[in-house]
Amino acid sequence: MPNNRALVVAYLFTLLTVGQLAAADDDRGVIFYERFLGSTNTLGNVFRLDTTLGYSFNKHFSMDGGLPVFFVRPSGAATGLAGGGQTNGIGNAYLELRFAVPNQAVNYSCTLTGTAPTGDKSSGLSTGRATVDWTNHFDRSFSRLTPFGAAGFANTVSDTPLFVRPYTTLGFVTHVEGGAVYRAARFLDMGAGAYAIEPAGQQTIVSELVTQSSATPAGSGKKSSGRGGNQGAFETTSVSVGSADLVRDNGFSLWGSARLSKVLTLQAGYTRSVHYALNTVSFGIGVNLGSVVKSMTSY
Repeated sequence: MPNNRALVVAYLFTLLTVGQLAAADDDRGVIFYERFLGSTNTLGNVFRLDTTLGYSFNKHFSMDGGLPVFFVRPSGAATGLAGGGQTNGIGNAYLELRFAVPNQAVNYSCTLTGTAPTGDKSSGLSTGRATVDWTNHFDRSFSRLTPFGAAGFANTVSDTPLFVRPYTTLGFVTHVEGGAVYRAARFLDMGAGAYAIEPAGQQTIVSELVTQSSATPAGSGKKSSGRGGNQGAFETTSVSVGSADLVRDNGFSLWGSARLSKVLTLQAGYTRSVHYALNTVSFGIGVNLGSVVKSMTSY
């Protein structure tokens, strides 16, 4: 119950603040963004195609939503370990409320994300339950360097642009992140950061690598992945329920992003999960179709 109350308080705080910030200005328009993200490691490849539609009401407040599509390709080692197979399908539909408070001392932004269980649980694309994530972001620029920090509360561990996770979770977590972005050139940013996920209470983890239809029966004699105690439950079991240790994670990321135009952005990165001893290389392609719509309607 205390965990649920924390999420409710976060939700009410966001709505109250949004109402205070919704002053009219000229910074408004359609949000229409297409992203294709991919993560690859020794366990396989997970790709996410995400179309986001929404509206920016002013420089403070916007809202958007989408329905991601996943393409999961376990590696030979992963399929040999647990008998998984390829999976394609929609994930959980989501709705996001965003607001920002630009300030010379420190910039603050907040995102409240809710999802509906539209993904197939048997394929590992959903836990079958709705989720909420409240994330707060702070940053300040010093010439070309912008340090940042973020902290949030959720009942799931969410994907990031640098890590499309091969699993979904259900259970209260606190997540924090800190780092810095350096503007190497007008069109090129480079960044580094560290993260930690601290769960509390009972946790459920649903694997995208080992689906319920392909899971290997217990005692079938499959060998270990060789990563010892760092092996995640999602590598061998389709659905696991247990203590906080089931989804606890920490690590760091390095990345670079290139804005080739107002429409096209490319990103590449590396994430090291220290807890799972897992190295992940990622890429992202972003197409800002909203800027095209604004250009067409401005004439």
